[in-house]
Amino acid sequence: MKKLIVHGDPGFRKDAVISVDGEELVVFGVARQGEWHGPDRPQLWCTVGTEDERDTYERRDYIPNFLDTEAVDAEAVELVESATA
Repeated sequence: MKKLIVHGDPGFRKDAVISVDGEELVVFGVARQGEWHGPDRPQLWCTVGTEDERDTYERRDYIPNFLDTEAVDAEAVELVESATA
């Protein structure tokens, strides 16, 4: 599990499956930043991981401050599967 900061909005939402640098990740949570007076374009601060880590995320059995963080541009994120409603 890790934090992924996406510069821009590639159009995915919670529970989507995305691909970053060839690695497929499930989006567990998304916080949209920069709407009011932030950077030039929005940032999505996401908690992502594999499907095996979903239970750990849901039980909050991790320390958010200790997760690895990666920042990418929206163009580097590919939507594999959108969230089902």
